[in-house]
Amino acid sequence: MAGRPDPDREVNRVYVCSCFGITDKQVKDHAAAGACTPRQIASATKAGTDCGSCVRTIQGLLGRGACPRRELLEKGDAVTVLAADPLVPAGAELAEAA
Repeated sequence: MAGRPDPDREVNRVYVCSCFGITDKQVKDHAAAGACTPRQIASATKAGTDCGSCVRTIQGLLGRGACPRRELLEKGDAVTVLAADPLVPAGAELAEAA
Protein backbone atom coordinates (compact mmCIF):
# COMPACT_ATOMS: atom_id res chain seq x y z
CA MET A 1 0.00 0.00 0.00
CA ALA A 2 1.11 3.53 -0.69
CA GLY A 3 2.29 5.51 2.31
CA ARG A 4 3.08 2.48 4.45
CA PRO A 5 6.73 1.84 5.27
CA ASP A 6 8.27 -1.32 3.88
CA PRO A 7 9.18 -3.50 6.91
CA ASP A 8 12.19 -4.91 5.02
CA ARG A 9 13.61 -1.43 4.43
CA GLU A 10 15.90 -0.02 7.09
CA VAL A 11 14.11 3.20 8.04
CA ASN A 12 15.91 4.41 11.15
CA ARG A 13 19.53 4.19 10.11
CA VAL A 14 22.17 5.05 12.67
CA TYR A 15 25.45 5.53 10.87
CA VAL A 16 28.44 4.26 12.79
CA CYS A 17 31.00 4.99 10.07
CA SER A 18 30.38 8.10 7.97
CA CYS A 19 33.42 7.44 5.80
CA PHE A 20 32.00 4.19 4.39
CA GLY A 21 28.28 4.51 5.23
CA ILE A 22 28.21 1.60 7.70
CA THR A 23 25.19 1.41 10.01
CA ASP A 24 24.84 -0.03 13.50
CA LYS A 25 22.65 -2.77 12.01
CA GLN A 26 25.45 -3.82 9.65
CA VAL A 27 27.93 -3.96 12.55
CA LYS A 28 25.48 -6.01 14.62
CA ASP A 29 24.84 -8.36 11.68
CA HIS A 30 28.57 -8.97 11.23
CA ALA A 31 28.96 -9.48 14.99
CA ALA A 32 26.16 -12.07 14.91
CA ALA A 33 28.03 -13.80 12.09
CA GLY A 34 31.15 -14.09 14.26
CA ALA A 35 33.08 -10.81 14.01
CA CYS A 36 34.14 -10.14 17.60
CA THR A 37 36.59 -7.25 17.33
CA PRO A 38 36.73 -3.86 15.62
CA ARG A 39 39.49 -5.27 13.41
CA GLN A 40 37.22 -8.08 12.21
CA ILE A 41 34.43 -5.56 11.57
CA ALA A 42 36.95 -3.47 9.60
CA SER A 43 37.93 -6.50 7.53
CA ALA A 44 34.30 -7.10 6.64
CA THR A 45 33.12 -3.50 6.13
CA LYS A 46 36.14 -1.13 6.07
CA ALA A 47 34.57 0.72 9.04
CA GLY A 48 37.30 2.20 11.23
CA THR A 49 40.00 2.10 8.55
CA ASP A 50 39.83 5.72 7.36
CA CYS A 51 39.54 8.44 10.02
CA GLY A 52 39.08 5.98 12.91
CA SER A 53 36.49 8.05 14.79
CA CYS A 54 33.98 5.17 14.74
CA VAL A 55 36.22 2.55 16.40
CA ARG A 56 34.99 3.35 19.92
CA THR A 57 31.38 3.17 18.78
CA ILE A 58 32.05 -0.20 17.18
CA GLN A 59 33.68 -1.38 20.42
CA GLY A 60 30.56 -0.27 22.28
CA LEU A 61 28.28 -2.14 19.89
CA LEU A 62 30.35 -5.30 20.18
CA GLY A 63 30.36 -5.05 23.97
CA ARG A 64 31.92 -7.62 26.22
CA GLY A 65 29.53 -10.40 25.27
CA ALA A 66 30.30 -13.95 24.29
CA CYS A 67 32.66 -14.30 21.39
CA PRO A 68 33.26 -17.77 19.94
CA ARG A 69 36.78 -16.86 18.82
CA ARG A 70 37.67 -15.34 22.19
CA GLU A 71 36.38 -18.44 23.97
CA LEU A 72 38.54 -20.68 21.74
CA LEU A 73 41.59 -18.52 22.41
CA GLU A 74 40.99 -18.68 26.17
CA LYS A 75 40.86 -22.47 25.88
CA GLY A 76 44.19 -22.39 24.05
CA ASP A 77 42.77 -23.43 20.68
CA ALA A 78 44.46 -20.72 18.57
CA VAL A 79 44.86 -23.10 15.62
CA THR A 80 41.08 -23.32 15.16
CA VAL A 81 40.76 -19.54 15.44
CA LEU A 82 43.48 -18.95 12.84
CA ALA A 83 42.02 -21.59 10.53
CA ALA A 84 38.69 -19.74 10.57
CA ASP A 85 40.29 -16.33 9.95
CA PRO A 86 40.12 -15.38 6.26
CA LEU A 87 43.12 -13.04 6.68
CA VAL A 88 45.48 -15.82 7.78
CA PRO A 89 46.91 -17.77 4.84
CA ALA A 90 46.14 -21.47 4.75
CA GLY A 91 48.92 -23.55 6.27
CA ALA A 92 50.27 -20.69 8.41
CA GLU A 93 52.07 -22.07 11.45
CA LEU A 94 52.14 -20.56 14.91
CA ALA A 95 55.57 -19.62 16.20
CA GLU A 96 56.45 -21.40 19.42
CA ALA A 97 57.21 -19.09 22.35
CA ALA A 98 60.84 -19.48 23.40
